[in-house]
Amino acid sequence: MSGRFLVYYADPMCSWCYGFGPELDALLRERPSLRVDVVMGGLRPYNTAAADAGFRAMIAEHWAHVAGETALPFNDAALAREGFVYDTEPACRAVVAVRDADPSRALPYLKRVQRAFYAEGRDVTDPEVLAELASDEGLDRAAFLASHAAQAARDAVRRDFAAAQQTGVAGFPTLVLGYPDRRCFLVTSGFARAARLAERLDRIASIAGTAGSRPAAALPA
Repeated sequence: MSGRFLVYYADPMCSWCYGFGPELDALLRERPSLRVDVVMGGLRPYNTAAADAGFRAMIAEHWAHVAGETALPFNDAALAREGFVYDTEPACRAVVAVRDADPSRALPYLKRVQRAFYAEGRDVTDPEVLAELASDEGLDRAAFLASHAAQAARDAVRRDFAAAQQTGVAGFPTLVLGYPDRRCFLVTSGFARAARLAERLDRIASIAGTAGSRPAAALPA
């Protein structure tokens, strides 16, 4: 059925979303007609506590798991900074600001922020770093900084977080297939390989003609 699209619920500072990136890329290479709408879920937004030794150890364990599953590079330089606060709201807001200016740039920018944080060890809670990454993607640095700081972006990212919660998204990454008639189907809740994603899309296509409207998160993966 034409007009189908994917909704990708993610957070730039979610390690499994970083690990999921190559799998999503592989799926989109096979199915380039699928549009991807990016929604920021908010993994740890508005956190104010500096990372302590216990938190760093927990995060390092997650990162090691993702690295083992995906072979992607990890650099803990940002996390190791004294006083680092793992607040994912600024990075989520940056993706929203880019998306609202040009939806086609949202996914590439999300991936650039992920690479900067995980592979390059850069502090993506810093607006100046986020602006440099926007510039890397061909965006105007000053315009990005202005939009990122604006109340409109702060309100928009809160709406994203609320949308994820209201949809019933329980974790990231979550990928949903939407139809023009507003039906939606869960493709995956959590990391999955491209082959599994493709299999799930084919299964959805085979039942979509008879399935009624149901919340995305209510459908089995």
